Parts: sequence; C-alpha cells; structure tokens
Amino acid sequence: MAELKKVTLYTDGACSGNPGAGGWGAVLLFGEHKRELSGGEEETTNNRMELTAVIEGLERLKYPCHVDVYSDSAYTVNGFLEGWVYDWERSGWKKADKKPVLNDDLWKKLLSLTRVHEVVFHKVKGHADNELNNRCDELARAAIKALSDK
Repeated sequence: MAELKKVTLYTDGACSGNPGAGGWGAVLLFGEHKRELSGGEEETTNNRMELTAVIEGLERLKYPCHVDVYSDSAYTVNGFLEGWVYDWERSGWKKADKKPVLNDDLWKKLLSLTRVHEVVFHKVKGHADNELNNRCDELARAAIKALSDK
C-alpha cells in the first residue's frame, strides 16, 4: 500500500455574536504548497464555524492523506481526542443526558472525513504566537466582514 501524503491543516472559526454572522478560515500545507480557504454564514455559532473550517479543509483533499489538524477549538479537538464523537455515534447522537448532540450534522460529516483520511488533531493556543492559527483567525474575520459588506 502506498504511503499517504502528509498534509497540515490549520483552522479557525469566528462569530460576531453567538449566534450571529460567522466565518471560518483554513490553511492547507503540502510540501511547498499553501492554500488559504475561507467562508461564512449569516446566522451561525462559533462552534459550527470551528467544525466547518476543518470539514472544508479536509473536503479539498483529492486523495486519502495523513492530515495533522491544528485548531484552537477545544470543542473540535476534544470531540476526537476525548472520544466524545464516537460515544455520540454509538448512542444514536445523544449526549450522556439523553439530549441530542448539538451540530450533529457537522459532527457526522467530520467523522466520515476522518474515515477517509488519517487525521490527527492537535490543540493550539488561540490568539497567541502561532502564525498560521492567527492567519486562520484573520481569514475567518474577513469572511464575516465580507458578509456585512454585501
């Protein structure tokens, strides 16, 4: 079996109001190649934008890859590192208190993408000295501004 290409994905989401106008940003790195992605929604939440950023980045990959995902979202990263998403899937997308999982549409999509790609999640400190995380934040905020400029 061929070795998977190694890709790095930095992501961030932002919201003006929560809920409110939201944006997401992602930076994909493969060898010497760098691709910046962003988008937004009129009425959303910060958590939805954090998940969307990872989904959008992974969806751009044409082949199964090994992907190191760097995010400042504890919600997104811990969903996988703490195993929440697998527990939710086993329980029919219900939380321990039997209430429905919020954003289950995005969690399901992201979970399916982690079954195509070999994904390793890494938590980074937000709004610190991580240049690529800060760039993702800029992209997300610019996407929010673009919505308001329409």
